[in-house]
Amino acid sequence: MFFDASRRSKKVSYAIRDIVVEAAKLEKQGKKILYLNIGDPLRYDFRTPEHLWKAVFEAKEKSTSYAPSEGIREAGEAIASDFKKKGMRVDAKHIMIGNGCSELIWFAMGCIANPNDSILLPRPCYPVYQAACSYFDIKIKYYDLEEGEAWQPDIESIEKNIDKKTKAIVVINPNNPTGANYSKKVLKEIIDVAAQHKLVIFSDEIYDALLLEKKAKHYCMGSLARDVPVLVTNGLSKNFLATGFRIGWLAPNEFLVENSDIMEAVFKLGRARLCAVHPFQYAIKPALKGPKRHIREMIKKLRNRRNYVMRRIEEIDGISCTKPSAAFYAFPRIDIPIKNDKEFALGLLRKKGVCVVHGSGFGQKPETKHFRTVILPPINVLREALDKIEEFLRNLH
Repeated sequence: MFFDASRRSKKVSYAIRDIVVEAAKLEKQGKKILYLNIGDPLRYDFRTPEHLWKAVFEAKEKSTSYAPSEGIREAGEAIASDFKKKGMRVDAKHIMIGNGCSELIWFAMGCIANPNDSILLPRPCYPVYQAACSYFDIKIKYYDLEEGEAWQPDIESIEKNIDKKTKAIVVINPNNPTGANYSKKVLKEIIDVAAQHKLVIFSDEIYDALLLEKKAKHYCMGSLARDVPVLVTNGLSKNFLATGFRIGWLAPNEFLVENSDIMEAVFKLGRARLCAVHPFQYAIKPALKGPKRHIREMIKKLRNRRNYVMRRIEEIDGISCTKPSAAFYAFPRIDIPIKNDKEFALGLLRKKGVCVVHGSGFGQKPETKHFRTVILPPINVLREALDKIEEFLRNLH
């Protein structure tokens, strides 16, 4: 090949979408595929709240131009007000609106660390973080989430993996792919470790309203940390059922603003890409300040579907699962001898037409094997998929 892509680009992978390539081939051959790989509620029986679409359509005349690179003013002020309710103080002028949280994750990873520095990622982890760090030649060091402790972070694992080149700890709470919601105690322990080692905390809180236990509470990392720099990302995709809007935001706590130029660097990157999609920024204020009935309805559906999935998994020999308490994922463990979980996922796809994501695509403890499934589909779809998974496992036995 005369014109090779860069070595940097070849290091990037994204398991959640990569497995769709194989699924698409099978679909072209006429095979029915049950997609349980993508965390997109709009692919199932969830719909974007109508008042968000109304705000976008009403903004047509004023949103055909470029927006300010950091985002429109009314949206920034609404985001700042929402963070204040969560106990985190941030000035609207320090908030960056992006084309989804994914864009902002890439911006942040590139601004926090230099090549050969390291960033601590949870294991398992949403794979866009591995992709961004690999692209920027940032060394990835993992800390473990403890499956036997409801997937809470292992503080000892964090401490032992910090070295002189470590710049930050990524916290994904609620967690993708495990569905864990972290305790206040654990979050404070992470903050203490970050303070001791002078590290930045990057807190991904995109699922913070989707708590499946009735008395559960989510704690914004920026509200707990007073003497540690924290960046918090959130957006419209999950809580507000607007995945196609591609609207996310990144906000620093006051300590980061006062002691770091990271956000200035993020704004510089934002200027280079011009702006986030202009019309959909007008949905931010009505989302954060408007009615949220859809969240209650969504949680009710997800709780029922989560409970069904857990009951069904308990009946299937060869897999087990720690009960997810937030978001819309389950991360079952494969308890029978197999070569690796990627081959398991590909075999399940090819033989039974069920598309899940292999656990190794998220990173996981050595010698463990998992797969991630969404719990978003209606019960009848979940029933069909889990019946096929049971058949596949029975044949493997």
